[in-house]
Amino acid sequence: MNKRPDFQWQVPVPELLLRGAYFDRLDEDSGTFEPKCFFRVDDLGFYLYWQVDGKVEAQTLDLIHISDVRLGGFPKVSSDYRNLVSLQRKGNLKETKVQCDVECRAASKEELDERSLTLVSGTDLVNVSFSYLLAEKRSDAQRQCERQNPSEEVNYRNSLPLTTNHFRSITRTFASGKTEKMVMQCMVELGLCEGKICPRQDVLEIFNNLCEQGQPYMTVERLVHFVNERDPRLNEILYPACDKPKATNLISKYEPLEENVKLGRMSYSGFLRFLISEDSAPMLFKRITLSQDMDQPLSHYLINSSHNTYLVGRQFGGRSSVEMYRQVLLAGCRCLELDCWDGTSGAGKDEPIITHGKAMCTDILFKDVIMAIKESAFVTSDYPVILSFENHCSKKNQLKMAKYCMEIFGDLLLSKPLPSNPLKPSCPLPSPNQLKRKILIKSKRLSPDVEQRQLEQFLLLGQLEEDTEEVAENPDVIGDTDSEAAALTPDNVAHPEEKSTEATSLRNKIRSIASPRIKDVILSKEEEERLFAQYHYTSATTNIHPLLSSLVNYTHPVKFGGFDVAEQADCHFHMSSFSESTGLGYLKTSAIELVKYDLPLAASGVCVHVYIFSSYNKRQMSRIYPKGGRVDSSNYLPQIFWNAGCQMVSLNFQTPDLAMQLNQGKFEYNGNCGSGFCPERRYLLKPDFMRRPNRIFDPFSESPVDGVVAAYCSIRVISGQFLSDKKIGTYVEVEMYGLPTDTIRKEFKTKLVPANGLNPIYNQEPFVFRKVVLPELAVLRFAVYDENGKLLGQRILPLDGLQPGYRHISLRTEINFPMTLPTLFCHIVLKTYIPEGLGGSQSLADLPSSSKQFLKNHFADIVEALSDPKSYLATLENREKQMEHMGIRKEDIDEVPDRQLCAKVSSPDSDKVFSERSETPSSSIKNLTSRSTVKVVKDADVLEMIKLVTVEELQREKAFTKLTKKHQKEYQCLKHRHVKQRLEMQRQQTVSFEKLAKGKSQNALAKELRQSFPRLHDGHTSPLTITKSLDGTAPPTSNGLDDRSSVVSCSQASLIRQTVVLQTRDWSDLIKRQLELEHSLRKAHLEEEWALIKKLLIRTHQEQRASVKLQLETEFKQLRQRQTKKSMDDSKAIQLDKNVKKKAEKDRRVKEIQEKNCKIFLEERRRLALKHRRQEEILINLQEEQMQQVEKEAVGAVDLEEQVYLEALLAVKPETLV
Repeated sequence: MNKRPDFQWQVPVPELLLRGAYFDRLDEDSGTFEPKCFFRVDDLGFYLYWQVDGKVEAQTLDLIHISDVRLGGFPKVSSDYRNLVSLQRKGNLKETKVQCDVECRAASKEELDERSLTLVSGTDLVNVSFSYLLAEKRSDAQRQCERQNPSEEVNYRNSLPLTTNHFRSITRTFASGKTEKMVMQCMVELGLCEGKICPRQDVLEIFNNLCEQGQPYMTVERLVHFVNERDPRLNEILYPACDKPKATNLISKYEPLEENVKLGRMSYSGFLRFLISEDSAPMLFKRITLSQDMDQPLSHYLINSSHNTYLVGRQFGGRSSVEMYRQVLLAGCRCLELDCWDGTSGAGKDEPIITHGKAMCTDILFKDVIMAIKESAFVTSDYPVILSFENHCSKKNQLKMAKYCMEIFGDLLLSKPLPSNPLKPSCPLPSPNQLKRKILIKSKRLSPDVEQRQLEQFLLLGQLEEDTEEVAENPDVIGDTDSEAAALTPDNVAHPEEKSTEATSLRNKIRSIASPRIKDVILSKEEEERLFAQYHYTSATTNIHPLLSSLVNYTHPVKFGGFDVAEQADCHFHMSSFSESTGLGYLKTSAIELVKYDLPLAASGVCVHVYIFSSYNKRQMSRIYPKGGRVDSSNYLPQIFWNAGCQMVSLNFQTPDLAMQLNQGKFEYNGNCGSGFCPERRYLLKPDFMRRPNRIFDPFSESPVDGVVAAYCSIRVISGQFLSDKKIGTYVEVEMYGLPTDTIRKEFKTKLVPANGLNPIYNQEPFVFRKVVLPELAVLRFAVYDENGKLLGQRILPLDGLQPGYRHISLRTEINFPMTLPTLFCHIVLKTYIPEGLGGSQSLADLPSSSKQFLKNHFADIVEALSDPKSYLATLENREKQMEHMGIRKEDIDEVPDRQLCAKVSSPDSDKVFSERSETPSSSIKNLTSRSTVKVVKDADVLEMIKLVTVEELQREKAFTKLTKKHQKEYQCLKHRHVKQRLEMQRQQTVSFEKLAKGKSQNALAKELRQSFPRLHDGHTSPLTITKSLDGTAPPTSNGLDDRSSVVSCSQASLIRQTVVLQTRDWSDLIKRQLELEHSLRKAHLEEEWALIKKLLIRTHQEQRASVKLQLETEFKQLRQRQTKKSMDDSKAIQLDKNVKKKAEKDRRVKEIQEKNCKIFLEERRRLALKHRRQEEILINLQEEQMQQVEKEAVGAVDLEEQVYLEALLAVKPETLV
């Protein structure tokens, strides 16, 4: 149940308006002059009645159509004398009386203005009517002017059918030629026709379903259950649920039968009254009445802004109007545009004028516009007004402009910055509260030093040095043009100017027929196209007067040099303007930059995407205006620029199209109030995530923003009431605007109910908005059309303030004026979005061919995404599709320089940055809680896959056994050769002893020994004892010595002893040489064998890595197959879902499940790749350890061989024999 409001829906009408007063009335459009008219307001404050003295019938005017009531403004006598004289016949007055009144008024024009009131009314901002009321006394006019707009209150604009007065509308609808008095009398006699004019069979059916079976009433318990159909996201403390006492109060309030009230019952009549009451309003009262924080910097607000404010029609050949400035201000606009030129003729000669730059539009005086702005700027709001000057004037007229602003505005003009907010870098802009009742000027400025020097000269001498108009850009001027960042093409300029004299005839044609009474000039299509082709853009002057320059402070326009330049300058008071095409270009391309922020996500050095257009708009202001090609004054959709945080999204207020409806609906509901005397609605505080510098927000995001819960919304249009007084078919269209992913246009509409504009029953299937990523930026649009496509009524409602349940939605006109009777009866469901688990068991072969093609088309996207994730996440293509989804054509987007992206790509660290980002999962993947098909990698699982080879296994390899056999053969050959050498030396020594033992003479034996052993007398060795040979045999000479010891003489014994020494030494040398050769051979064999083992080990390692790689590729292939199957099954389930009938809804669901699957699949692949990488790392580490162990063993084998060799050498050393 909606919380009770703190105000009453009925307007407290002042006693003075209820009593009424007499005025003479002059209607400008009809030319009717009516003296002594009695004016009063009805008790409810909805209508203004007046009755001419002597006439029975009265006339009425809906107060919602009265935009302004001004003191003074009665037509001048000199110009309107003939009109007044002719009008006396229409009013059946005597000519003498009219002439007398005219002469009386002419005698004192000042007194006439003090006695007169100007009543401005109209159904839109362009087609306004003026009624002049002349009071008998000056005090009467002043008192009536104090309370201008009793209807301009939040309760009237948000009132429901039960709280409004319908008698006037019903009478107008069903009069059928009878007088209203007779019809009113019939209505009284019939009991006000309750339930007869517009029967509510739909409500009766709902009531019967809610009541107990067969009972004609609803109990308190059932009413409590019905009222508590509420948004489950609401805080139960701030929005308490309905209980029995509250339900009882509702019954006593709306139940017409006292008996039912006593018994605690609600009848159908009471139930219907409850449904159309303020307690069943579609919007939360807190959303309407809660005031926002108005102490934030100016850049934190969206500002209601106008483009070419002076025009009331087309951009070419249109009429300029001072009144348009008043109407736009009263409608809530806070940023106005003034195109200032030098006047050349008529009343504007030598005066600054406002016109559409020689585009054959009429001229209005700059002074008159400034006066109108002063009178209307703060009528409905005290918050600041920004005047955007497009200055094309000479310095002489610029001085006049500055003086007019200073003299007329006076203290309202903010001519100097506030002490608390100086114009310095890093200093934030002031808040709307600080700038209350202040007018700011946005215009080009001179550089500070030049401005100060020229201003001092001007104040001292009263004039400036003679200066000529500059064609090139003045380097001393700091400012921007309306096409600063793009080429001067017809689409991105705001004010095309004439470049040829061929359009002179067209201009003369328009000027010859244009007059203040003509609202627009119609040109043929050929004339308009030729005219537009002959015009070019003339930028604003750069030769600025220092006095006008000194009036610019917090809205200082600068030429846009790039987001990086603006960030480095950090001047919050600088702002830039972009055409819609240029702005879209920046949204599409230059909006992404890789930046490091002090955020949890970036704490580990991770680079994150930051939307720098949004960051730019957190710091300083930007202005968007329509492209020059919109000669018909059409508008672009502002939502996409609001999403980026652009503050001044300027629109053509004279065109009540869809864009203007969104604009008026956006600023109507801003969390505090709806209209009129609620001034905050002109400034809309941006959401928290669009204001805080440490928050990242991408307006093209398709995933929920951190801290924001996605919503689910369902709208079922049940019926309509009083949609048209004609017997015509109607249908309803429901749209949503917000982020590109939330925007759904021209998709949900009801069936056409023919020949019933009074109470059509649609009872349509619910229109489901399954996933609203950012509810705070989303709005719903309800539009009713007739069978010819004409708009009958519309309503814009913000999603975050909508109430669920059965609601009556009052409709508005194209310009957002309330319509008294027309409503839509809808059932609304709001809740938190919960992703659905989609699946199915039907095979793909069972699908029809159209379904197979559907799955094929959509499945191709996810296959491409998974095969190339970087391409899938390409920002430019994705954003272009999102813009196209919002109705933006590709040709409407300008190509703009991408300074930031180019700088990042061309930097030396760009490869490192992108590689780091590619290996680091995004925050959305990190936070993924969906079930993965990949198991967590464990060391045990990795070791099971890897089986290391041993040295023994390598030694059993064929190559190694072959090599060892070869080595053994070589070694055996060497050993055999050494044995032969030893045997030969043994034989020779034995022969020598045998000859010595045969008894030869001493001289002969010595001679023979010297011949046999020439080394005996070489002097290198000394006599040694007999030693054992290497193989353990004793020297052969010992036996010979023993056998002949008895027969050999002493001299022969000495000779034999020397012979033995020599033979022993020769034997030792032989053994040493053989050992050295064998050692060298064994060492070479060992080195060759271990080299082969290492080679075999390397080959084995390579085979192991290849085997593991093949196994991992198989796992990856199986994972892809499982993912492919899951994608096909999910898409097939959506295709087979009978609850989803619309192709667009199926597309959205397929896209949603694809995005979900893509994140899950990428996470699974990332985890599998991590597992593979870990396995490879473990294998490589083990292989390296094994290689190091083999090398260590190889070194140990060589060392062992060296040790054996040394021991062998020591063993062959001879021992001394005594």
